[in-house]
Amino acid sequence: MKYAALVAGAALFLTANAFSAEILSKEDFAKVEGQYQKIGTISSTGQTAPSDAREELIKKADEKGADVVVLSSGNTDKKLHVSANIYKKK
Repeated sequence: MKYAALVAGAALFLTANAFSAEILSKEDFAKVEGQYQKIGTISSTGQTAPSDAREELIKKADEKGADVVVLSSGNTDKKLHVSANIYKKK
């Protein structure tokens, strides 16, 4: 029974992450830009680890229904500040 619950939990986790927004470089996004429409900008401030900033950006993008995140700026002064444009497929 515990095994079935573990398998179900893992499947739910993988399914939820399968639909999260994808972070693309500006170069990669330029190749597919015509397929997307900009829906806004998001930012992450105060994080100390790049992985935490990435996680926060993806969470915010998902909340806004974005499919793609493209970083537009970033800087550090002991803490990260990152801005990104978000896009939805046309």
